[in-house]
Amino acid sequence: MPSTRREQRAARETGTGTGAERERRSGAPPTSRAGDRPRGPFGPLPVSEFAILMGFIAIVVGFVNGGGAALLVGLIVCALGVVEITAREHFSGYRSHTALLSAIPAIALEAGVVAAFGEPHQRALLLAVALPVFAILFFVLRRRFASARQARIARSARPSVPRAGAG
Repeated sequence: MPSTRREQRAARETGTGTGAERERRSGAPPTSRAGDRPRGPFGPLPVSEFAILMGFIAIVVGFVNGGGAALLVGLIVCALGVVEITAREHFSGYRSHTALLSAIPAIALEAGVVAAFGEPHQRALLLAVALPVFAILFFVLRRRFASARQARIARSARPSVPRAGAG
């Protein structure tokens, strides 16, 4: 049975090995993808991607018809699909979507303020409400991604131990 060092050297020379090992050797930046894309909540069914497609079709139909319910529903369905995919990738440490995930609640808060109080005469006041929310969420989500990323790389770097009696 060959030693572990020989196996590691052979894997390095042939370019095989775990994704994290290849990433470390290639000098890939820490924000690039690591490993395989996280599985969706519905298994192999691409429900979120389908929601994005249907939302886009509804947006086009609503835009052609001059707005209305189809446009609004299309925007909401498309946004829900995008949020699901980006949140799944972000919180699993696969790819960072910090800015997008921080902006969505900030924009929703801004829209809520405008709906409740009307549009202010000075639009900079809307930034006074949305910017702190964005900044806090950005900081929190960035730290969460960094910890998930470390866990993901540690999981993929763990060598597989052969089972006793297998072979």
